[in-house]
Amino acid sequence: MLALINLNPAVEVALLGAALAVLPAAWVLRRGRQQGLQGWPAWQRVLTVATLFLTLDLVVFGAFTRLTDSGLGCPDWPGCYGELSPFQAHSDISAAQAALPGGPVTHGKAWIEMLHRYLATGVGALITALMLLAWRMRHAGGLSPWWATATFVWVCAQGAFGALTVTLKLQPIIVTGHLLGAVLGVAMLTAQVRVLSPRLCMPGDAADTLDAAWAGAGLRRVGLAVLLLLVVQIASGAWVSTNYAVLACSEFPTCQGQWWPDTDFRAGFHLLRPLGGDSEAGYLTLAGLTAIHLAHRCLALVVALALATYAWRLGRWQVGGDLGGVRPWRREARVLVGLLLWQLTSGLSNVVLGWPLVAALAHTLGAALLVAWLVRLWVLPRGAIGHLAQAEAEVPQRQNPTARHQGHHPGDAHPAAS
Repeated sequence: MLALINLNPAVEVALLGAALAVLPAAWVLRRGRQQGLQGWPAWQRVLTVATLFLTLDLVVFGAFTRLTDSGLGCPDWPGCYGELSPFQAHSDISAAQAALPGGPVTHGKAWIEMLHRYLATGVGALITALMLLAWRMRHAGGLSPWWATATFVWVCAQGAFGALTVTLKLQPIIVTGHLLGAVLGVAMLTAQVRVLSPRLCMPGDAADTLDAAWAGAGLRRVGLAVLLLLVVQIASGAWVSTNYAVLACSEFPTCQGQWWPDTDFRAGFHLLRPLGGDSEAGYLTLAGLTAIHLAHRCLALVVALALATYAWRLGRWQVGGDLGGVRPWRREARVLVGLLLWQLTSGLSNVVLGWPLVAALAHTLGAALLVAWLVRLWVLPRGAIGHLAQAEAEVPQRQNPTARHQGHHPGDAHPAAS
C-alpha cells in the first residue's frame, strides 16, 4: 500500500527547489549590479519583489493544477510514488492509469502536480534565504527580520496544507484554506515591498503633508475594510471552485432559468466533509451546489459595489493646504477600477462560457492582484512612517518650546528653599 507521506525524496525535492531559487536570485543579482544598487534595504526590496512575482505565478499555477484535476496526479507527498519526478515513477503511474483509466493519476497530471510542487519549493527556498539574510543584516537598515520570519512560517504552513490536500483527498475546506493561505502570502510580501518602497517624489514639504494626511484619513481605514470584505469573497470563490459549483448556474443573471432556484445552504456550507459529500455521508446535491454558487454571486455584488465606491472616493480624495487640492491617488483608483472590471468579466465568462480554463485562471489572478493593490494602498512606505513618528515626537516641543526652561534642572535650588 502506498504511503501518503513518503519522505524518501524530501531532500531531493528540497535541493531541486533550492536550485530553482538560484535562477531568479542570480537574475536579480545581475540586474541589481547593472543598476548600481547599494545598501541592504535596496537589495532586500528587489529580492522581495522577485519572490512576490514568483508567488503570484505559484497562485496561478496552483489554480491550474486544481482546474485540470491534477491535485492527486501524484497521490503521495512530497514526491511522486516515492520518487523525485514522474520520470522515475513512470511504471507506477502507468499501472495506476491502467487500473483506473478515468482516475486522477495520469502522466500529464503527475507532471502538472510535481511542477507545482517544484515551484512551491523554489519559492520556499527564496523565502528561507530572505529570512537568513534579514537576520544576518539586521543592523544594516533593512526591515525587521521578523517580517521575513513571519513569511517563513507562512510558507511552512502552506507546505503543510499542500500535504493535507493530498492526504485528505482534496477535502474542500483544506483546499480552500490552501488558496486563502496563498492570498495571505501575496499580501505579506506586498506589504514588505511597500514598506521598503521610496516615498513619492514631490516638491518641498508636499510629501510630508501627503503622508500625514493619508495616514490619518478615514478613507484609508475604509480601504482596509474593503480588503477584508474582498478576502471573504475570495474564500467564497475558493469554496465554489473546490466544490466544482461553477456550472450549477450556467446563465446570468438568472440561474437554472429562475431568479432563485432550489437551494440547500446547510449541505452546501457544511465545512468538514469530503469532496462531493454532504453532512450525512451522502452526495452533495444540485441544490447544495446551487447554494454555494448563488452565495458567491450575491456577495460579489456587494464587493463590487464596495470596490467601485472606494475607487471613486480614492480618485477624488485630495490634500489641501500647501498642495492646493492635489489628488494623488487618481492613477491608483483607475488601476483599481481596471482590476474590478477584469474580475467581473472573467467571473461572468466562467458562467456563460462553460468555465473555460483561461477565464478561471484570469479570475484567480485578478483576485490576487486586487488583494495586492489594496494592501499597497493601505500600507505606508517606511520613509513616511519614520517621518510621521518624528513629527509626533516633535509635537510637544513645538506646542511648548520653552517647557525645558520652565521646569527645574538637576542641581537647581527649589524656590521655597531660598
